[in-house]
Amino acid sequence: MYEMKEEYKIGVEHIDEQHKKLFDLADKAYMLLKDAFTIDKYDKIIEIITELKEYTIFHFKSEEEYMESINYKRMFTQKIEHDKFIKELEAIDLNHIDQNQDESLLKLLDFLNEWLTEHILKNDKLIGE
Repeated sequence: MYEMKEEYKIGVEHIDEQHKKLFDLADKAYMLLKDAFTIDKYDKIIEIITELKEYTIFHFKSEEEYMESINYKRMFTQKIEHDKFIKELEAIDLNHIDQNQDESLLKLLDFLNEWLTEHILKNDKLIGE
């Protein structure tokens, strides 16, 4: 379901590759949601969230270093959005996940879907221009 399509490429190869990894993580969450054979998904959800946090921190650092190297004028706005994304991931209630696993996956997917489509198409695209 989640895949890096041509329309999401910003034209900066290493950032496009990192965005692809974020789409892969969203797809991993989607596949877990659709997995009818795994009844208790808690550990796998936590694994996905942890991987997402770690990779996103790496990605944002890399993206911000690139923006700085090209003197990108909207870098401050990007940094604010990046920080907000990380805070939202850190605010996820692990107890709620344990009690409402599929609902938590859906909420995570909604969050990722909005971020990946909106942020990349509206903000990151400007970096490549």
